[in-house]
Amino acid sequence: MGAAFLASWPWDNLGFYKYVLYGPLVGKAAASRAWEAASPDRWVLLLLVLFGLRALTYQLWSSFSNMLFATRRRRVVRDGVDFEQIDREWDWDNFLILHVLMAATALYAFPSLRHLPLWDARGFAVALLAHVAATEPLFYAAHRAFHASGRLYARYHSLHHSSKVPQPFTAGLATPLESMVLGALMALPLAAACAAGCGSVALAFVYALAFDALRAMGHCNVEVFPSKPFQAIPVLRYLIYTPTYHAIHHTKREANFCLFMPLFDLLGGTLDARSWEMQEQTSAGVDEVPDFVFLAHVVDVMQSLHVPFVLRTFASTPFSVQLFLLPMWPFAFLVMLAMWVWSKTFVISCYNLRGRLHQMWAVPRYGFQYFLPFAKDGINKQIELAILRADKMGVKVLSLAALNKNEALNGGGTLFVNKHPDLRVRVVHGNTLTAAVILNEIPKGTPEVFMTGATSKLGRAIALYLCKKRVRVMMMTLSTERFQKIQKEAPAEFQQYLVQVTKYRSAQHCRTWIVGKWLSPREQRWAPPGTHFHQFVVPPIIGFRRDCTYGKLAAMRLPKDVQGLGNCEYSLERGVVHACHAGGVVHFLEGYAHHEVGAIDVDRIDVVWEAALRHGLRPA
Repeated sequence: MGAAFLASWPWDNLGFYKYVLYGPLVGKAAASRAWEAASPDRWVLLLLVLFGLRALTYQLWSSFSNMLFATRRRRVVRDGVDFEQIDREWDWDNFLILHVLMAATALYAFPSLRHLPLWDARGFAVALLAHVAATEPLFYAAHRAFHASGRLYARYHSLHHSSKVPQPFTAGLATPLESMVLGALMALPLAAACAAGCGSVALAFVYALAFDALRAMGHCNVEVFPSKPFQAIPVLRYLIYTPTYHAIHHTKREANFCLFMPLFDLLGGTLDARSWEMQEQTSAGVDEVPDFVFLAHVVDVMQSLHVPFVLRTFASTPFSVQLFLLPMWPFAFLVMLAMWVWSKTFVISCYNLRGRLHQMWAVPRYGFQYFLPFAKDGINKQIELAILRADKMGVKVLSLAALNKNEALNGGGTLFVNKHPDLRVRVVHGNTLTAAVILNEIPKGTPEVFMTGATSKLGRAIALYLCKKRVRVMMMTLSTERFQKIQKEAPAEFQQYLVQVTKYRSAQHCRTWIVGKWLSPREQRWAPPGTHFHQFVVPPIIGFRRDCTYGKLAAMRLPKDVQGLGNCEYSLERGVVHACHAGGVVHFLEGYAHHEVGAIDVDRIDVVWEAALRHGLRPA
C-alpha cells in the first residue's frame, strides 16, 4: 500500500537542496531591491525575514533545552535524546517551508495584504479574540480527531509522537496535512484582523513569533514556570500550558490536547488530573546523580561549537570544520575568554547504560591553554573541584580525558588522589584500555615497531608489553637515561627487544609506527610506503602521506544497549568514544575499587581488554 495522501513531504529526497524552494522569493527580493523603502516588493523581504526569525526561535529554544548545566534539574523526561530521534527530526523545518509558500500564495491572491501598515494597535485585540474563539478550539478539535481515529493517527499523527523525549524541534515533526491545518489555524487571527481593517506588519511578526515561541516552549522538556503563580492565581492553570503539561500528552496520549490553553481540555474532559501536581514537582528541581562521569575539555574554538546546546544536529555528527561555522567564530572566541575568567566545570551531555546515568562534564579550558605554564595551577584547580563535586554527589567513577590527565600537569591524576586520600569516587585515567586498544590494532606476527613518545605513560606500557611478546621496539628518544630506566623494568630476557634510536632514518624500513608525539611532514617522510601510523598523540597528527594509512585516536564502540546517546565525541563516529572514556566505563561496570592513576600496570592490560569485550564494548 502506498503512502497516505499528504503523509510525506514531496521534497523528502532533496536533502539540503530543499532550501532551493526559497529561491523564487529570494530572487524576487534581490531583483526588485526589496530592501529599499520605495520597492513595491518589500513584502517579499519581510516574509523572508519573518520566517528566518521563526526558524531562529526554534533553534534558540533547542539550545536552551539542551543546556543540561542549566536545565537538568527541571527536565520533565529525564532520558537523553538519541541519534534515532535526532535523525527523525532532522528536517523539522519542513513546515516552515510549507508555511512560507502558503503565505506567499495568500499575498499573491490578495494584493491588499502586501501594503499593510507597520502598526495598528487595534489588530492585537482582534487577533487575541480570534485566537481564543477560533484557533484554540479548532486546534483542540482537530488534535482530538487525529487521536480518536486509529487510521488518522497511524497515517498522520504517529510521526509526531514517535519522539520519546519532547524537544523544540519535535514541534516541527509533522506530516504535510498536519502542517497545513496548523498553518491555516495560525492564519485565522491574522486574517480576522485584516478583515476588520486593522492588520499590520507588526501584528504578523508578533503573533507568528509568539505562536512559535509557545509551541517550542511546550516541547522544550524543561519546566520554565514556577509553581507559585499557579497556586496563587488558580485561573492561570487554564490560560497557559506548561512543558510538563504538554509532556504528559506525549506520554499519556489520551489527555492534554490543547494548543496553549488548558481551558479547552477542561471543557472537553481531557485534562489530566495530575498535571499541576507534576508541574509543581518538576519545577522544584531535582538533580540526578550520575554513576559515571567523563571529564573532558574543549579542544579549540571551532570544536567548542560541537555541542548539543549550540547546534544539536551538527553535534550528532563527527566533528569537522564547516563553512557555516565561520560566522560564529568571533562569538565563540568571546565565549572562550569569558569561560577562562568566570566559568567552572559544567555538564555537556548524558546517556544511560544498563539503567545507570553517565554524564560528560567539561573543564572550561581549551587545548592550547594546557601548554601555558601560568595556566597549570588554574586547570588543576578546576579538575580538583570537579573531582570533589563528584565525590560529594556520590559519583562512583570519574574518568579523565586527554590533557586533563597529562603527566606534566598532574601526574596522570596522582596529584588529586594523593592530596585527597579519602576520596570515595574512583579517579581513572583510562590509559590501560587505551594501551590495550592500540596493542590489539597491531597485526599478530608483527616483528618490529617504531615508537615516538616512548617515554610517556602510554609509550612505556606499550613498549614493555610488546617486548614481552618478543616484538622488537625501536624507541625514538634522545634521553638515554629515560630509555635505560624503561629497559630495566623489562625482565632480563626481554630487554634485548627494546632498542633506542635517535634519528627517524633508523625506522625507514619499519612499516608499523606507533606515534605518541607530533610528527611533522618531514619526519613522516622517513616512513616507508605502506606504513600504518597508530596514534596516541593529542591532537592527532595530520596525514600527509598518501601512500600510508593513519589510525585515529584509540577508541571503542559503546555497548549496543546504550540509551539516550545523541552526540559524537569529537571526530569519532556515532556510538564511539575515546578509549580513556571507555576505560572509565569498564572500571565502573567491573566495580573496581582502586584508582587508576599514574603509571600503567602492564599486567592489567589484557585483564581490562577482556573485561571491555565481556561488557559489550568493541573496537571502533
